[in-house]
Amino acid sequence: MTDRRNSSRRSQAWFGAQGRSGMLYRSWMRNQGFGHEVFDGRPVIGIATSASELAPCNAHLTRAAEAVKRGVWQAGGLPLQFPTMATGETLMRPTAMLYRNLMAMEVEELIRANPLDGVVLLSGCDKTTPAMLMGAASVDLPAVMVTGGPMLNGKHRGQDVGSGTHVWKLEEDLKTGRMTEEECFFAEGCMARSDGHCMTMGTASTMACVAEALGMQLPGSAAWPAADSRRMETAQAAGRRIVDMVEEELRPSRILNREAFENAIRVNAAIGGSTNAVIHLTALAGRVGVELGLDDFDRLVREVPTLVNLMPSGTYLMEDFCYAGGLPAVMAELLGGGLLHGGPVTVTGRTVAENTAPAERVGSDLITPLDAPFQPAGTGIAVLRGNLCPDGAVIKQSAASPHLPTHRGPARVFDSPEAYHAVADDPGLDVDENTVIVIRNAGSKGYPGMPEVSNVPLPAKLLKAGITDMVRVCDGRMSGTGYGTVVLHVTPEAAVGGPLALVRDGDPVVLDVPGRALRLDVDDAELARRRQEWPPPAERYVSGYTWLYTQHVEQADRGADFGFLRGGRGHEVPRDSH
Repeated sequence: MTDRRNSSRRSQAWFGAQGRSGMLYRSWMRNQGFGHEVFDGRPVIGIATSASELAPCNAHLTRAAEAVKRGVWQAGGLPLQFPTMATGETLMRPTAMLYRNLMAMEVEELIRANPLDGVVLLSGCDKTTPAMLMGAASVDLPAVMVTGGPMLNGKHRGQDVGSGTHVWKLEEDLKTGRMTEEECFFAEGCMARSDGHCMTMGTASTMACVAEALGMQLPGSAAWPAADSRRMETAQAAGRRIVDMVEEELRPSRILNREAFENAIRVNAAIGGSTNAVIHLTALAGRVGVELGLDDFDRLVREVPTLVNLMPSGTYLMEDFCYAGGLPAVMAELLGGGLLHGGPVTVTGRTVAENTAPAERVGSDLITPLDAPFQPAGTGIAVLRGNLCPDGAVIKQSAASPHLPTHRGPARVFDSPEAYHAVADDPGLDVDENTVIVIRNAGSKGYPGMPEVSNVPLPAKLLKAGITDMVRVCDGRMSGTGYGTVVLHVTPEAAVGGPLALVRDGDPVVLDVPGRALRLDVDDAELARRRQEWPPPAERYVSGYTWLYTQHVEQADRGADFGFLRGGRGHEVPRDSH
């Protein structure tokens, strides 16, 4: 084993200190049973874990942390586990997105304030992965991501059931009388039958793949199911690797460059990934000083086909994706077609091209080849502009109905998601299949936190009439497990005076996805008159974190990060007060 002792390491400012200070630091650590020899200058590795029973996707990460520890010890490091908050979308109200920035702040400050030379980030649910990446990027110590892995495939009456995706379908079956409450209770228990995050290509799976595409996660590790023993092998390998990364001074700033972000954007298109990746990647880019705008997401994906046949856009689930070759097989296909940069370095110390060289695609109908893709080029996320969204909006084309990307219809406006839900089952609701449902005040400042409410269920009377989709427009987000012709992230949001605040019932809304446009067919003079009459909403929060959030959160096109957190702050050792 290589001798990794080094008196100049960052951690030695604590454990190698002379006199009273060093004695205090070492003696308190020894109450956990550590011998004096572990303070000899070897790399000290933090294991940041978001394990929590309040975040079911992350509940198993305590076991993953133990596997990471084994790897760190094997490589000659000292592993020290510490908890972070867990922003689980499954339970948190009003939305986990409200707390992503808080978690990123916590991760950043915990890493900086403690005697760490490198860190392994254990995440699972939607917001934990980007929050940890954002925090670690701002500190810029060597870091490797280990996501918790998807659940095993859901199974119900001989069919695969996808988490999230089938929630919407079961709700529709309940509303139309195709399923009873008792049948639904049974079905929901079939959906989540193991540890892990969503096994559809929802935001959790998407961000795991994005972390791997960025080079911040070991190759192939995004797709191993949480219940598979190789998930723990991956965690152990990450523990070994982070010790080497400390030796090599391989920091996020060397990995997260412009080409890495372009790779992640194109991979997200190829896997049919979540629209939430747009916000998270934009926020992460802001932490490392990479200029990334909405138009990049549109431009870079126009020539990228959807290669992965996975729910919600397709048929299969993440467990199947793993066995078909996982993300390395997708990246190898894109690289072979000249659609990825092969040169960026990754946490392995090798390049993207070197990592993907041994990858192989197993079968042909889940991970499809470039010359016979699951969906053609240009079916990824589209960025829309127009007088209704001057700073942009997004739509997931692969999840939209083929007859609706070009549509003109009258608006039916609701000032909150709750206002819509209150009347959605009313048989007398004045809507038809041509109506454009507008949900506003669901943005980052207005809700607050930009919840996943945009893909509201269709009115019950239309579901019963056999209508399966209609255009919806919202300044909020949509779960990556969701589907439908839904325009999201309308920016500026209504709460800050965006044009969405000026829409009235009956106004003609024009959606033109091929032309990348979303507009309101109302003349400028009338809109100017309405703006003069528009009353800004009263401030609802005067203290606490939610006040801080609403005062400082940026709009969706900037990643909904806090402006004061953009850029990095480094890992300078705090002053010693002892």
